[in-house]
Amino acid sequence: MAEYAGDLSPKDAWTLLESEPDARLVDVRTRAEWTYVGTADLSPLSKKPLLIEWQSFPGGQRNDRFADELEAADIPKDAPIVFLCRSGARSAAAATLMTQRGYQRCYNILEGFEGDPDAERHRGRINGWKVRGLPWTQN
Repeated sequence: MAEYAGDLSPKDAWTLLESEPDARLVDVRTRAEWTYVGTADLSPLSKKPLLIEWQSFPGGQRNDRFADELEAADIPKDAPIVFLCRSGARSAAAATLMTQRGYQRCYNILEGFEGDPDAERHRGRINGWKVRGLPWTQN
């Protein structure tokens, strides 16, 4: 069995969320990232991202309740779920875990919300959800 259903570019993830009514976006970053960096704005699709930390801030401990929290959202096991983090690493791990838990269409969003670091090690300039011009909001 594959680790998860596959990787999607941010724009392909948006298209999936737009075209499939049951599709959900799960943002696995930390509360600090959601607050200070922003979140995907799915209001044009009449949806909201599901925010579940993969790791806690500031300690970085793994959220042992991640799968239980996602399962509590009552997402059908055959619904597409796209996982988003800063750059695509935590979201790939989350997609793998939830595939192991029986979810059939878990996708990792390549590039993440902020994308790869540039030559000066700053994110949000080369690629990622924000750079690709997809809707987002900052609290």
